[in-house]
Amino acid sequence: MTFRSSASATRDSNISGKMKSIKAPIRILLTDDDEGDRLIFKEIIDEIDRDTNVYLANNGQQMMDFLTSQDHPLPHIIFLDLNMPDMNGIECLKEIRKFEKYSDISIVIYSTSTSESDIEDTFMYGANIYITKPSDYNELKKVLAKALSTTRLNRQSEFDKSNFVLKL
Repeated sequence: MTFRSSASATRDSNISGKMKSIKAPIRILLTDDDEGDRLIFKEIIDEIDRDTNVYLANNGQQMMDFLTSQDHPLPHIIFLDLNMPDMNGIECLKEIRKFEKYSDISIVIYSTSTSESDIEDTFMYGANIYITKPSDYNELKKVLAKALSTTRLNRQSEFDKSNFVLKL
C-alpha cells in the first residue's frame, strides 16, 4: 500500500500524466596519492559533468575508511591508482571485491602503469576498466569522458578483456 499526501496527489494530477525523471548525481571516489593528479581529475570531471559528486582519498586506507563510513552513500564509481604507498591499488581492489555490499561499485584503474601484468591482475581481481593516465590535459579529459560514458554502473554487466583497457 502506498501513502501519498494530498499535496503530492494535487501536484501529480497537475502534471497530466507526464513524469519528470530526476537524475541523481553520479558519486565518484578517486583514490590517488598524488595531490596534483587529484586536483586535475576533479577539475576535469567538473568540466565534463557538473552532475557528479567527487570524493577524494589520498591512499588506500582513506578509501576503505570512506567506504565503511556511514556518513554518506557509497560511490557508483571508484577511480583507483595502482602505485600508492602502504596499501597499493591491487590490494585495494582485492579488499573491495571481498565484500558483496561493494559489488555494484564500478572500479576504474587509473594509473601510469602500462604493465601487462598490472592489466591482467586488475582484470582478474574484478576491475571494470583500465585507463593509462595520459600526460596531456586534453587527452586526459577525453579519456575520462569516455570512461564516464562507458562505465557500467551495474557490475553484473558482462565484461571481457577486449573492452577492459580504455583507449581513445
